[in-house]
Amino acid sequence: MVLQCSHLAILVLLLSVSLTASSSIEENFVQCLSFHSDKAVPFYQSIYTPKTASYNNILNSTAQNLRLLVPSAPKPEFIFTPLTDSHVQVAVICSKKLGIHMRVRSGGHDYEGLSYVSEIEAPFIIIDLAKLRAVDIDIEDKTGWIQAGATIGEVYYKIYEKSRVHGFPAGLCTSLGIGGHITGGAYGSMMRKYGLGADNVLDARIIDANGNILDRETMGEDLFWAIRGGGGTSFGIILWWKIKLVPVPETVTVFTVTKSLEQGATKILQRWQKVAPYIDNDLFIRVIIQPATSAANKTERTIITSYNAQFLGGVDKLLQVMKESFPELGLTRKDCLETSWIKSVLYIAGYPNDTPPKILLEGKSTFKNYFKAKSDFVREPISETGLQGLWQRLLEEDSPLMIWNPYGGMMSKFSESDIPFPHRNGTLYKIQYLSLWQEGDKNAAKHVDWIRKLYNYMTPYVSKFPREAYVNYRDLDLGVNKKNSTSYIEANAWGNMYFKDNFNRLVKIKTKVDPENLFRHEQSIPPLPLSTMRLKDNKCKTWE
Repeated sequence: MVLQCSHLAILVLLLSVSLTASSSIEENFVQCLSFHSDKAVPFYQSIYTPKTASYNNILNSTAQNLRLLVPSAPKPEFIFTPLTDSHVQVAVICSKKLGIHMRVRSGGHDYEGLSYVSEIEAPFIIIDLAKLRAVDIDIEDKTGWIQAGATIGEVYYKIYEKSRVHGFPAGLCTSLGIGGHITGGAYGSMMRKYGLGADNVLDARIIDANGNILDRETMGEDLFWAIRGGGGTSFGIILWWKIKLVPVPETVTVFTVTKSLEQGATKILQRWQKVAPYIDNDLFIRVIIQPATSAANKTERTIITSYNAQFLGGVDKLLQVMKESFPELGLTRKDCLETSWIKSVLYIAGYPNDTPPKILLEGKSTFKNYFKAKSDFVREPISETGLQGLWQRLLEEDSPLMIWNPYGGMMSKFSESDIPFPHRNGTLYKIQYLSLWQEGDKNAAKHVDWIRKLYNYMTPYVSKFPREAYVNYRDLDLGVNKKNSTSYIEANAWGNMYFKDNFNRLVKIKTKVDPENLFRHEQSIPPLPLSTMRLKDNKCKTWE
């Protein structure tokens, strides 16, 4: 096959004129940035190479999974931390012109480190958006424009500064970078009331593969649909989100009630499966499950289930709801804490009760570990036999953790195709599995093997055809051949698990907006092969 493209010829000419083959990647990139950048905002101090004293600090700064920061993990040639939107724009133009593979990071919480590690190609660079964190809240309009590098905790705090009765339905972990968070859906403790963060986005600004900055009007509704739940860094680089604020009451109630196996945890959890997705939409009760030392026998381990909840209202109403719908938990008034919405955010995130809200401005992760994670969606309650087998397997591992998040409510009122996130009506809850270990643990491979076996065990009890998974809990075990991970055929396996029937629409949009696959990683949406594309213009022609 012969490919003739006018823009490719121009690209080659530009490269031959402006660059020398002997120049380093960094030198070429800086030269390109210098040519294209706004001279009023210098960028030179925003490039960190392995020779820079702060390189490792910058690389490690927001990375959550320490498993991907070990010495053997691939490292970027350099890290670029743009100071302006135009810096990001020029970085895209130069990366494309120079053929430099880029990874884009807004928060670094991606479970497989895809924003700061490249297993499929080298060399690569990181465009880190951590310095782009403006938050502009308009309470009168009930909206906010949020820059991609801001954390969701910063967003919550900036809303709180303006109003005690407004919030935003997004993440439980407050150090999530909002740029990538919303691209995967953005679930949180108010999703049963208001849906996902992505369901409450009104507009966005994105840099496309040609270096253009587009808003909702100029990008079109197809691309605007794709970026709200279609996964991070497949279609461009998000610069800003415009979010819709939602009302919250002045009084919010939180509680945590823990039950061990000896206290009837199995039967209570069975009941939770049937209640939590259908209970009052103002009530979110997640379950955190892990082994612990038995209170009855300090030499033995047991399983504890912690019911961690947020109720959008006062304690009296909450107790009434629980008495009518979930008396098995035995919730009492002394278990409950009446507080403000912003304080409930801190509570759910695991901060002590006396923590001042201003800590959210620090944007620091409270969860940095060596770990491997997986996810599932459950559509039928798991039987007691299934739970007993689960407990047995959890007790075999050193430090496992499971988190069950209830669905239902508003989540069931959206169509599976309203945005790319498809896990809607019929989903009872989502499971997150983790195996965690410490630095220096020589059994890392054993822990990864354990969680894979647990995932296999759960097959009969979770969603089927396809078995669903959450794209913001990236899992490179899901049918990916790393040597050819960006091919359409290879991507079908994980694409259907993350997006179900929305995957093919995402592929068509990707093919239209980024046919050369500039924005790519191990599980990015692939474009259709060139031989199958129907090109509408005459700039590129193919023939046999």
